[in-house]
Amino acid sequence: MSADLLDAGKKLRAEVIGQASHDAALENATAFDMPFQDLALRYCWGEIWGRPGLSRKLRSVVNLSMLAALGKPNELKIHVRGALTNGVTKEEIQEIFLQTCIYCGVPAAGEAFKVAKEVFAEPEFAGR
Repeated sequence: MSADLLDAGKKLRAEVIGQASHDAALENATAFDMPFQDLALRYCWGEIWGRPGLSRKLRSVVNLSMLAALGKPNELKIHVRGALTNGVTKEEIQEIFLQTCIYCGVPAAGEAFKVAKEVFAEPEFAGR
């Protein structure tokens, strides 16, 4: 089962964050952080993202909310890209971050808006 989760996680992560980003994460992994990559692929992507209970779009909405609240800009950037890939619109992302402002604070929302604007400026997302 563990190999199945790893394979499912690799496939799903590549679909959500893009094959190039997925490949780069694995290619840049070292002996030190490869166990983390393995864990994330099996359980974050294979087990949780692979569950049928929520759509990919809704999972992206949840992730954007949590990552903005936690102030995790690097992960947030990855998941803004993934959210756009999963059908979350720029307007919906704006609303998510406005709600974050009220419940998590202005600094958290300000950072989230900054990160999203950087992603929106990337050539592959500029026209969406």
